[in-house]
Amino acid sequence: MDSTKLKVTCVTAGAGAVLAMGELTMALGAVHAPSGSLVSDTPSATLGETATTTTAPSVPPTPVATPPVTATRPEGFATP
Repeated sequence: MDSTKLKVTCVTAGAGAVLAMGELTMALGAVHAPSGSLVSDTPSATLGETATTTTAPSVPPTPVATPPVTATRPEGFATP
């Protein structure tokens, strides 16, 4: 089979596959389409029925973090 016939065969097979996928999508889309829409065309605003409000503590719970382990600095490193 020469190069031109191979290319035509591949293009035909590819186009057939794309058409088959499109037909399958249309067929399954019609079957699985929702019968009633739960989403309205215009969304309504919620008034925060589930919102909770709290006041922040006056002092942070951990003002300064301290490491639980101390280590010695290796020789050659700068000191802060």
